[in-house]
Amino acid sequence: MTALLHTIEQETGANPTVAIIWMHGLGADANDFVPMLHELDLAGLPPIRFIFPNADTMPVTINGGYVMRAWYDIVATDLGRQEDEAGLRASQRKVEALIARENARGIPNQRIILAGFSQGCAMTLQTGLRQTTALAGLMCLSGYVPIAAQAAAEHTPQSQATPIFLVHGRMDPVIPIARAAASRDLLQQWGYQVEWHEYAMQHALCQEEVAHISAWLKRVLA
Repeated sequence: MTALLHTIEQETGANPTVAIIWMHGLGADANDFVPMLHELDLAGLPPIRFIFPNADTMPVTINGGYVMRAWYDIVATDLGRQEDEAGLRASQRKVEALIARENARGIPNQRIILAGFSQGCAMTLQTGLRQTTALAGLMCLSGYVPIAAQAAAEHTPQSQATPIFLVHGRMDPVIPIARAAASRDLLQQWGYQVEWHEYAMQHALCQEEVAHISAWLKRVLA
């Protein structure tokens, strides 16, 4: 049995009927996106349980083996080379355990959104594309589809009903926008409905993006 990750939870009302599992980026932690809840316009939406998990700590090769919170190891600046498939799959199981806990608490997959920034975005796609029941949505911020060749073979027909929100900064020096655009094209080739936005920013978030997230949440949770 997979041990549950430590999480921070915030509920927007009593008896939430929606869960959003929101994953941080490399070296950050569960606190990273909690302040953003005050910036999102959630008016008219049902009560939501926001779940912010902490990734485990591990040595990260690209950072000289420094131990930090990471969903998987990064071996090279070229993110498509020598990907940590074992690490990705291990973290996928941990995210799926969080989904199962929400199911046990009465929230079905159809009312669960996976969200993430950077490495957290990669985990959102790693996990979401392989579900055998459609999720409410995948909110993918400044990331990419990891182990794309395997994802091409492993994405499920059921997951194709899951709407995807994919956004990126045009001046991102960490994950070039070309990598995100290639992921968008792959997802569309595989039959997913992708809402794409790009912004005049680096590896970050911006106010225009927050407004787009709010609008998308209202659409997929209507």
